[in-house]
Amino acid sequence: MNAIETEALTRAFGGRHAVDGLTFTVEEGEVFGLLGPNGAGKTTTIRLLTGQLRPTAGQARVVGCDVVSERERLLPQIGVVFEQQNLYDRMSGRGNLLFSAQLYGVDAGRVEEVLEMVGLRERAAERVRTYSNGMKQRLLIARALLHRPRLLFLDEPTKGLDPAVARDIRQMIAELAAQGMTVFLTTHYMEEADQLCQRVAFLDQGRIVALDHPARLKMSYGRRLVHATLDDGTQLDLPLGDSAAGRRLGELAAAGRILTLHSAEATLEDVFIRLTGRRLAE
Repeated sequence: MNAIETEALTRAFGGRHAVDGLTFTVEEGEVFGLLGPNGAGKTTTIRLLTGQLRPTAGQARVVGCDVVSERERLLPQIGVVFEQQNLYDRMSGRGNLLFSAQLYGVDAGRVEEVLEMVGLRERAAERVRTYSNGMKQRLLIARALLHRPRLLFLDEPTKGLDPAVARDIRQMIAELAAQGMTVFLTTHYMEEADQLCQRVAFLDQGRIVALDHPARLKMSYGRRLVHATLDDGTQLDLPLGDSAAGRRLGELAAAGRILTLHSAEATLEDVFIRLTGRRLAE
């Protein structure tokens, strides 16, 4: 069974299509990445899939529920972490979770479980306004996991975090995936998607322009290169499979001029630029 199925999913605001005819599936247990620059339609897509916006056209089913007609059955089965950190700053971390647990009908023991899971149990009594951005993000993930959802939506989960904290959040996502949770992730960080996702879709101006495994996208659309550093400091990128480049590389090797040599595959950023002419960070 697919965790997500969409067909021609569309959302227009006035005369502009923020999401334009999306058709894709996400398998149960998969980490699926939606990549695109700011304004590409990533957050709107999540709002459609979580029943917070009605489609202008098309349809979507999430964990077997129609996102419009079966919204009440859908919500208890999904967890959502949006980019904006909507926490109660004057309450403690534990207080935030206990309040949400009452809404979900979850016992207090589960609060302690998720605090331990995200590494916040020792700081749980402190007010959230004293938390760093990374700690707040961990708390948001803990809140989304309180009711043991089947599917977790994460909207730009590491945006604005320092590299060490972002690495910890990615590790947490990887651990959830290893436990069998389905994760739908939006990001404009190519390394994040490459590291975490079984498949990624490139979203540009509301439309999917490519969808596949990251490695296959890089093989299909990227250029495979050999990067050489010469004895005079010159840096060369030579395309693999090119006979002239092969001869040049042989001549340099015979002359003893090559200091280092390694392959350099395309990145997801390279692929996105080739497909759209734009950068993911725009």
